[in-house]
Amino acid sequence: MLKDNLAMLRNLNGFSQEQIAEKIGISRQAYAKWENGATTPDIEKAAKLAEVYGVTVDSLLKTETADGVGMVPPAPKGKHLWGSVILGDRGQIVIPKAARDSLGFKGGERLIVASDGVGIALIPAELFESKMREVMGMISG
Repeated sequence: MLKDNLAMLRNLNGFSQEQIAEKIGISRQAYAKWENGATTPDIEKAAKLAEVYGVTVDSLLKTETADGVGMVPPAPKGKHLWGSVILGDRGQIVIPKAARDSLGFKGGERLIVASDGVGIALIPAELFESKMREVMGMISG
């Protein structure tokens, strides 16, 4: 719910209620009422809140949960939390349908598996290879 997301995002970003209220041009008391669910912001104020927190208005309004974690804060614009998967004995995973649909992944598609040492990223092989050819052309050209 909105009130939970407001409190979570404010705390994650290290802001006081007064600081957020000042950023969007309202009183601390008005903001406190949003966080405790007594009132809700109008659409203009919700848009300002989303901008301050770097999220979409849509994600600000709905509550997301993750298996084993519970409620999670709204993801930054352009980022997603698709849920958890189980790693099979042979290293296989099933990518959640919502993620496959959103990213346009199809069965049988080749994916590049990249890592930063903490997690992995899956990149369509054609896109990755195209970008690599582009970069190599810049270097040799």
